[in-house]
Amino acid sequence: MRVLVTGATGFVGGRLVGELLDAGHEVRALVRDPGRYDAPEEVEVYQGDVLDRGSFEDSLAGVEAAYYLIHSMYAGEDFEERDRLAARNFTRAASEAGVGRIVYLGGLGQTGDQLSKHLRSRREVEFILGDGTPELTTLRASIIVGAGSVSFQIVTQLVKRLPVMVAPQWVRTECQPIAVSDALAYLVGVLDVPETAGQTYEIGGPNVLTYGEMLRQTALAMDRRPPPIVPVPVLTPKLSSYWVGLVSDVDWRVARPLIDGLKNPTIVTDDSIRDHVSPELTPFRDAVKRALAEEQ
Repeated sequence: MRVLVTGATGFVGGRLVGELLDAGHEVRALVRDPGRYDAPEEVEVYQGDVLDRGSFEDSLAGVEAAYYLIHSMYAGEDFEERDRLAARNFTRAASEAGVGRIVYLGGLGQTGDQLSKHLRSRREVEFILGDGTPELTTLRASIIVGAGSVSFQIVTQLVKRLPVMVAPQWVRTECQPIAVSDALAYLVGVLDVPETAGQTYEIGGPNVLTYGEMLRQTALAMDRRPPPIVPVPVLTPKLSSYWVGLVSDVDWRVARPLIDGLKNPTIVTDDSIRDHVSPELTPFRDAVKRALAEEQ
């Protein structure tokens, strides 16, 4: 199958390209700056930006399926409008090109839980992509654990640098992290199952943890003493993002939307994807160890 991957320079997209090649697909990659993308020889690289109509449409010619892995990483007043514009441009272009299917990696979180702005934007993008003629398969995930993940980078750096952790109340919020290898297995696997077209699925690892438990288990995997965690009610998402920016290498503007989403439980409530694609799921501690080994 001829497949287009958007966001091919990202944490998930860069890995997905190789997995699709291994599965026997013809792969195209859409990137804004080909000079920053070290593409495998078999990959056709197209330059373009989904925010700029007319710059990327040729990448969709003859494509049977496209992966949409684009979302705003920085906090800002207009990120929601940028996400909407990008999704609308891509949906229109994919429809006009006759693309049969779009696969989208969205975020877990129940609508009734007053989703954070970024999780709400992910859901809105999902609806926009579904308005086109291609059939949409959506996979909703919580934190994806792997080397190169910004969320995982924040966790490991906090564990390394803080003997005591002052955290907001939602450090007690539950999440269901998934190993990047398992997320990729789902992303690639749905292409071979026609029944998954037009469907929305939730994906997660085998462990449901609070964010505090996730920090403690990460410390143990790093052979460190888990830091005491002191929840305080006055630490707002904005203050938390400044704090993360001070004690880690992550830009506070990137940390802000990630931290803002911590108030929302992100756990799987429907595992029907397992009826179609069922990789052996990686325990959280093992996923952390693999990510640490890869970073080293």
